[in-house]
Amino acid sequence: MNQKKRTTPSRPAEAGFTLVEIMVVIVILGLLATMVARNVIGASDEARETKAKTDIRMIADAVGGFRAKTGKLPESLEALATKDEKGRSELNELPKDPWGNDYQLREGDTPRDFIVLSWGPDGSEGTEDDLTSKQQKDK
Repeated sequence: MNQKKRTTPSRPAEAGFTLVEIMVVIVILGLLATMVARNVIGASDEARETKAKTDIRMIADAVGGFRAKTGKLPESLEALATKDEKGRSELNELPKDPWGNDYQLREGDTPRDFIVLSWGPDGSEGTEDDLTSKQQKDK
């Protein structure tokens, strides 16, 4: 008897991913992206605040130098970047805060006291996000 062997087409080993596996991977990637985005956004805000504090400290030092030279506080912070007759100034240029606003100079409680401040992210004076040289000295 001449029997032919019947061969059924064999399937290669299951190749590829199922829809459920792909969806699970997408959900995991989404969760990881959310966690990373939160950390990156928080780091950006923290970096801006750190830059503002550093600028405030630098400007406060320049105000102190101006007061030591002239015996009085400058009329405005722009005076710190204005060259004197010898071409010198306390600051090469007056920076803006990281939120695009001008730093402010206020007289303190005594004639020798002063405060350099940034109005912070909201740009409004007197809110809790304001950064001042007085806060930095107290901390």
